[in-house]
Amino acid sequence: MKQILIASTSTLHGSSFLEYLLDPLKIHFKNVETILFIPYARPGGISHDDYTEIVQRVFSKIGKTIKGLHEFEHPREAIKNAEGIFTGGGNTFVLVDHLYKTNAIDALKSSIESGTPYIGTSAGSNICGLTIGTSNDMPIAYPKSFKTLGVVPFNINPHYLDPDPNSTHMGETRETRIQEFHHFNSQPVIGLREGSYLEVMGSKITLKGPLSARIFEKDKTPYEIESETDVSGLN
Repeated sequence: MKQILIASTSTLHGSSFLEYLLDPLKIHFKNVETILFIPYARPGGISHDDYTEIVQRVFSKIGKTIKGLHEFEHPREAIKNAEGIFTGGGNTFVLVDHLYKTNAIDALKSSIESGTPYIGTSAGSNICGLTIGTSNDMPIAYPKSFKTLGVVPFNINPHYLDPDPNSTHMGETRETRIQEFHHFNSQPVIGLREGSYLEVMGSKITLKGPLSARIFEKDKTPYEIESETDVSGLN
């Protein structure tokens, strides 16, 4: 049975790294001692070692040990044997490029689908969808494919921002970009606002957190769903 948390962000404004998710994480990883951390997204170009150290400091608060995937000679085997897995945020293109180069992406999908508890934040949540076509990141790396894990039957847009009527910004809004995506792609997109996350338990997918999420379906008017809404039928 799949056990997944798909979070918009790791850090809320005014709080520390993963602070708002610590209680859900205690439950999610209750039967896990050591969590495999995938640091490949490298926010700000941080090293794999430094990123892993940051994550270890946080997870030590709930009694968990972190091991970075980059520390293993055989990433696929490390994923296969993991008790639990966390993929952090950063640049989605860099993350996916490295997952393909290490031949780890299929192993990660299989592990998650076989029931290994998984959490992804930002880029790590983006890869739970069908593709990374709704990433907010610059394509600074060139992955073999935009196809990702597909452990949910739609795409994710983390850090979703509503249009600001007072803004003088002349570029596209997030909603406009997703509508452009739907000119070429058919899968639905969930815009996850900061502080919101999806909980996947088996075949059930539920919006969690204090905020609503915005749903985009091809050739339909976007609409809002409230926290605790079941989105299992969105495909």
